Amino acid sequence: MSDPLILGLESSCDDTAAALVRGRRILSSVVLGQAELHADFGGVVPEIAARAHAEKIDHCVEAALEEARVTLAEVDAIAVTAGPGLIGGVLAGVMCAKGLAAATGKPLIGVNHLAGHALTPQLTDGVAFPYLLLLVSGGHCQFLLVEGADEFRRLGGTIDDAPGEAFDKTARLLGLPQPGGPAVERAAAEGDARRFALPRPLLDRPGCDMSFSGLKTALLRARDAIVAEKGGLTVTDRADLCAGFQQAVADILAEKTRRALAEAGVSRFAVAGGVAANGTVRAALEAVCAETDTGFLAPPLALCTDNAAMIAYAGGALFALGRRDGMDLAARPRWPLDSRAAAMLGSGKKGAKA
Repeated sequence: MSDPLILGLESSCDDTAAALVRGRRILSSVVLGQAELHADFGGVVPEIAARAHAEKIDHCVEAALEEARVTLAEVDAIAVTAGPGLIGGVLAGVMCAKGLAAATGKPLIGVNHLAGHALTPQLTDGVAFPYLLLLVSGGHCQFLLVEGADEFRRLGGTIDDAPGEAFDKTARLLGLPQPGGPAVERAAAEGDARRFALPRPLLDRPGCDMSFSGLKTALLRARDAIVAEKGGLTVTDRADLCAGFQQAVADILAEKTRRALAEAGVSRFAVAGGVAANGTVRAALEAVCAETDTGFLAPPLALCTDNAAMIAYAGGALFALGRRDGMDLAARPRWPLDSRAAAMLGSGKKGAKA
């Protein structure tokens, strides 16, 4: 028998997406971004994002079906991101998936967004279990030992800001446009990473946990010192600050990756998430893998950032394990992959970080 055809839906942050996947074949992948809607606010506004998802997600499904040249009747199951994420967006996707499942009688499968990222190396490269994954994005930063389609062990993560969030905040502090990651990387290309002595938090402590909030604060103080001295920032000042910040992030991730590989004892390492597109970060991670004789995998950028193909693939893996969800499937703002791991520090009033 052929692999089941899975329709995937993703709406956890600011990308509305739908995809059709059969086994490891991506038949279609449609992603509608919201960058223009949030550009004037310096970041994603949850209410605006939720409204945009509600308006666009059915159009995404139609476009994905058309691109794949299949009908909804041919779909074997519907997979949807049920968390973690901005609750309004997650809810929009879950309700759309429930409506499609109720109308067609197709099975419904709720997928953890982080599992979608964690299984992407299987989708793109067919890598066998187990392998170590670094998920490094705007909302998450975790080392995950991926032992099965529904078996994950967290070795460490950020106790405060995720790297992508820190890049966005750095861009705002320096007057650069959003999204901050690409803007900081472009400016850093002309800068001197050695000019400012920025910290590498938590490298003096054992383990794989990370912190980026203190690095951001150190950059703020360096910026303020320049402004106090000169009355403003020059292009060179801004470039040097970006280069120093970017190098600090790369150094932290590289050293923590070295430790995570030693703890995991695996021969394959994969990176996913939008920050994986940063050239300096990727080069640092590749260097660690070369030093430790570890296979390095990085999915294409379109599958590193949020997309529905990874949700469809993860849903297909769960479908093969017999997973089915009912109409009581809940949208979850937080949903740790490793429920056995202790809650991360800095989790705030709403509970543990995902």
